[in-house]
Amino acid sequence: MKKLFIALLGVAAITFNVHAQKKSGAIQYETQIDPAAMAAASGFPLSDEMKARMPKSIKANYELLFNATNASYMPVEENEDSNGGGRMNMGRMMMRFGGGSNRDYYYSFADQKVFGVVDLNDTTFAIPAKLTVDVSPVGGFGGGGNRQGNENANSGVVQFLPGPPAVEIIKSDETKKILNFNCNKVTIKSTRKAKILDMEKDIIDETVLWYTNDLGFNFSPNPNMWTEGVVLAIENKGGGTVAKSIEFRGVSNKDVNLPKKAVVITPEQYQQKMEAMMKRMRNNNNRGGQGGAPNRMIIN
Repeated sequence: MKKLFIALLGVAAITFNVHAQKKSGAIQYETQIDPAAMAAASGFPLSDEMKARMPKSIKANYELLFNATNASYMPVEENEDSNGGGRMNMGRMMMRFGGGSNRDYYYSFADQKVFGVVDLNDTTFAIPAKLTVDVSPVGGFGGGGNRQGNENANSGVVQFLPGPPAVEIIKSDETKKILNFNCNKVTIKSTRKAKILDMEKDIIDETVLWYTNDLGFNFSPNPNMWTEGVVLAIENKGGGTVAKSIEFRGVSNKDVNLPKKAVVITPEQYQQKMEAMMKRMRNNNNRGGQGGAPNRMIIN
């Protein structure tokens, strides 16, 4: 009887350790987009010359580190495109437009806080965000970006009309396995009124999320595309993001806590800083065109 009791204690200890180990680990994500397909799906007409200059695909890898209380999500290598060039400029621009990011995100599970971290010149800023559904045109960073998105969208042949997009969240009974987790499907459908070459039409966009509640916390590779659980795949026109592997292991708090040097500012303050920076760049370029030497600015 004593030996049986000891054996049961041993099994219980092993079970507890396995369960504890699954409270922390790393998930590798891959984002892949087709820039031409993505532009076409968003209502941006492209000439054959523009399509020829675009890479057929752009890939980027990201890593989610998590423990029992916090998580971090960040790129792990440079973007790669099928043309073998323009990785820093074209790649990052298209990744941001397509829902990817070259910024770091930090999650606090207890208070459900999310911070996007970006380096601007010599300062590291942390901008509060939240897990939500935000389908603003060329969505802003962590909220407060609608104005920037509309200005960008209205600067070309596509003019989004005033007013928020109509959003429908469609839950489904469809399920599938990703990394051996049971995942549920939800579709986020948005309809925006726009003028394309002076013709009014509806731009309809659908994004499919596959999420699991088996990991015990909330997360999405794109904070603006989340309904519940941990999103392991995002599918949309022109590309998507999917979890490729998971490893349960110990994760240090320093790898998932917000950097101590980060200066917390509101989305509105960050937007103001960006606008001021762009104004200085325009002024520097104008002076450079008149024979002056523009000042150098560093943006990471």
